[in-house]
Amino acid sequence: MGTRGRIVAGLTGATVIVLGLAQLILPRIAASVISSRVGRYGSVQSVSVSAFPAVKLLWGEVDTVRVRAKSLALSPAQAANLLWEARGTGSVDASAERVKLGSLRLSGASLRKRGAALSAQALTSQADVNAALPSGFGVRLLRSEGGEVEVQASGALFGVGASVNAIAGASDGKLVAHPLGFLVEALQLTVFSNPHVYVEGVGASVASEQPLSYRLTMSARLQ
Repeated sequence: MGTRGRIVAGLTGATVIVLGLAQLILPRIAASVISSRVGRYGSVQSVSVSAFPAVKLLWGEVDTVRVRAKSLALSPAQAANLLWEARGTGSVDASAERVKLGSLRLSGASLRKRGAALSAQALTSQADVNAALPSGFGVRLLRSEGGEVEVQASGALFGVGASVNAIAGASDGKLVAHPLGFLVEALQLTVFSNPHVYVEGVGASVASEQPLSYRLTMSARLQ
């Protein structure tokens, strides 16, 4: 082998070694960064990252991310910001044993991202729902279908003193609620709105009767 051949072989070998080290090290660095970002809001148990080739991590492109957390406490806006930071990730699976989202306490929360599509679910108790509402206010689940949830709201949630039935659902990418009835139908309360998260639908079902608890779901997409 001539000098030129040895140089080419040496460069090729060095390139293979560098790429191999990158494939080993870069996902660990990315996992550490993600763990630090999520850890600002609570206790993270584990984070795993995969990307091939790993060098594309340097441009913010990730194949899959898996996150497990013990407990998190963050606002809806902070949760939306975390989701937006993951926009370059093809697949995300995240779970947390306990989450305090704003004033609402949740358990068994999970989030799934595939491309731009998002889906999330969690459990909450009637007691936690009551605790999240202002004193004297209340809601009771009536039904859920077609990406909407109907509840009975009491305590002048919409400026109406008597109990009224209300619908929560998606409207132009926002999560909104409005009472049912000819005189109050036009009243509307925006529950969640973020320019990067387009809400497509919500759902709720009874998870257990004693104590009363619900399974909440949401579908959305990043934009």
